[in-house]
Amino acid sequence: MKYVASSPLPVSVEDAFAYHERPGALQRLVPPWESVVVESTANSLVVGSEVVLKTSLFGVPIRWVAQHTEYKPPYLFADTQLSGPFAAWKHRHHFKAIGEHSSLTDEIEFKVPLGALGSFFGSGTALGKIESMFAYRHRVTRDDLTLQADYPMAMKRVAISGSTGLVGRQLSSMLTLLGHQVVPIVRKANSGTDTESNSIAAWSGEAGKLSDVDVVVHLAGKPIASGRWSAETKRQIRDSRVEKTRSLCESLAKLDRKPEVLICASATGIYGSRGDEVLDESSESGDDFLAEVAHEWETACQPAVDAGIRVVNARFGLVLSPKGGALQKMLLPAKFAGGSLGNGKQWWSWIALDDVLGAIYHAIAEPSLTGPVNFVSNDPVTNADFAKTLGRVIGRPAIFPAFAFMLRAAMGEMADALLLSSARVKPGKLTESGYRFRFNDLTQFLKYSLGSERLESME
Repeated sequence: MKYVASSPLPVSVEDAFAYHERPGALQRLVPPWESVVVESTANSLVVGSEVVLKTSLFGVPIRWVAQHTEYKPPYLFADTQLSGPFAAWKHRHHFKAIGEHSSLTDEIEFKVPLGALGSFFGSGTALGKIESMFAYRHRVTRDDLTLQADYPMAMKRVAISGSTGLVGRQLSSMLTLLGHQVVPIVRKANSGTDTESNSIAAWSGEAGKLSDVDVVVHLAGKPIASGRWSAETKRQIRDSRVEKTRSLCESLAKLDRKPEVLICASATGIYGSRGDEVLDESSESGDDFLAEVAHEWETACQPAVDAGIRVVNARFGLVLSPKGGALQKMLLPAKFAGGSLGNGKQWWSWIALDDVLGAIYHAIAEPSLTGPVNFVSNDPVTNADFAKTLGRVIGRPAIFPAFAFMLRAAMGEMADALLLSSARVKPGKLTESGYRFRFNDLTQFLKYSLGSERLESME
């Protein structure tokens, strides 16, 4: 069988090819619903280089080994399966110049195993998977390169704490693919998280190395949903955010060459539980534990502000991705017809992971952005509507609620703070500064991220 699909790209053919040639491109383009792990890659498209993937078929582990067989920059590269789930697989990536812009065409020739029997039963299934995979890949590619086109800037050296987390890992990949250099900030040199030779142990005597970076993105902090909150756990949550941030900002303030901007994670939890009240960046803080932590967290950035560094406090809402976080945890109960949490009337202000990445890129490039900025979509929904929408997308009814008393019995104080709290937050500053959201419609986002969209073959 043959599959051919094409999409326009808003950059030159050279830039489009370079995006695919940089390290991490394959990882960035693996759909989040697929159980595919890049076991090894030469980080090269030249003829003879190989990629090894780990995947599974009906629960059976499979190694997929492919070798690059054609390389004609900036117009073509191709790979062929050496071993894996298909009887045969050849994938050619064509790039075509269209004025100052370009197009990407993926051409795949494949055969399923088991001969005629496999073709009869499996070809349609395989084609459907390919259509959903390339709907995702083409959109990610187009959206990432749209950022490059919308925000032309010289190469930035970006230091990121929490670079192995849900946001940090994808941000590192996207920045690298767009031509920037990423430097992980780690807790201490030679720690288990120190996987990069150019990492900076900012809290262990290496903060001076930050004088070589242009941007700092501070995402690190103890996960708040890793277990019931004891007094010690709450202290660790606070200290990992407040004290670590203050220490980092004091170090940045002392540098002879300071970064252009510090983007420091915060959270919409700063508003507390506010019912149906519409909230923006000018709204007052709440008074519960998470609100107090978030307030102190943002205040801890003051040494950087005083030193003249532009500081953006990114107040993250509910970050959605099947790769991790809340959505990943909700998928299993949703498949068993799980419904709302509590009475379902609480507002959930969500944002797609790709919009978190896009908004951070926007914040790097936009000098008017400073202070608290709500990282949420324009479409907050109630928890009940969220559950119904998720159920509809995956083909399951949202029938069985999780009652508030059950959640409190299981999770204690954390249930009220994370699941039952209501914050109807709007992205005032992002919208006013011109950020264009990739996703404002929850249904559209869930279809995209859970594999319901299709990019049909042109042949």
